[in-house]
Amino acid sequence: MPIPTDFFWKDRLKASGIHFGISLVIALLAAALVFGLWYPYPYREISGGRELFFIVVMVDVILGPLITFTIFNRTKPWRELRRDLAIVVLIQLGALGFGLWTVFVARPVHLVFEYDRFRVVHAVDVPAELLSRAPPDVAALPLTGPTLLSLRPFKDANEKMDATMAALGGLSLSARPDLWQPYSVAKNDIWQAAKPIADLKTRFAAQATEIDAVIAKTGRKPETLAYLPMVGRKSFWTVLLDPVTSEVLGFIPLDSFGN
Repeated sequence: MPIPTDFFWKDRLKASGIHFGISLVIALLAAALVFGLWYPYPYREISGGRELFFIVVMVDVILGPLITFTIFNRTKPWRELRRDLAIVVLIQLGALGFGLWTVFVARPVHLVFEYDRFRVVHAVDVPAELLSRAPPDVAALPLTGPTLLSLRPFKDANEKMDATMAALGGLSLSARPDLWQPYSVAKNDIWQAAKPIADLKTRFAAQATEIDAVIAKTGRKPETLAYLPMVGRKSFWTVLLDPVTSEVLGFIPLDSFGN
């Protein structure tokens, strides 16, 4: 006996809705992992983690239930229907796994003081052949969000020239484990390179309200703060610092390079 048309579509909608609900729960768990560990604020914006994740999840969350809606049919033998649904789930999980892996390898691993600026280093930026040259007390590719590092002075002019040429070829200084050192070692260099926050407000008077809002979040008085520019994946930001301790206190989506 054929199934009435209205029940036919209700069954498909119900199956698709259940699939969507399960997919949404999995997506929320994945979001907690991505934004809680790999891309904490502000790196979800600086490093493009939010865009990468939503592309992966939206395709996965929408596509899986749509396929279920298309293939679900109670007139099929149970073994055949179960096989079809299992294939959909496997494809969906495979796509989600691949997407999360892509987000994982692109994750930020270090915020590095690079002589006169900060630079965000991502796992994919660090050459695998140089990982063994990281200092023993530094986790080369941490799993729980970016750590603070600085770059040691060059040993001689030849090393500086070689590193500069490599940087021109696409390997930034901050992505070289052989140049890393603990952040605290560069405290005096950071103090000398940092600029008073008053200078930032003078240069960007039109953004004074946004700057004041970030300053307020630090709980510090403006005269006790300094700043340095920061290079992200596709944009430039500004880092707010305590000029005495070099503690990173805040981030502003503002390009403070130049004069």
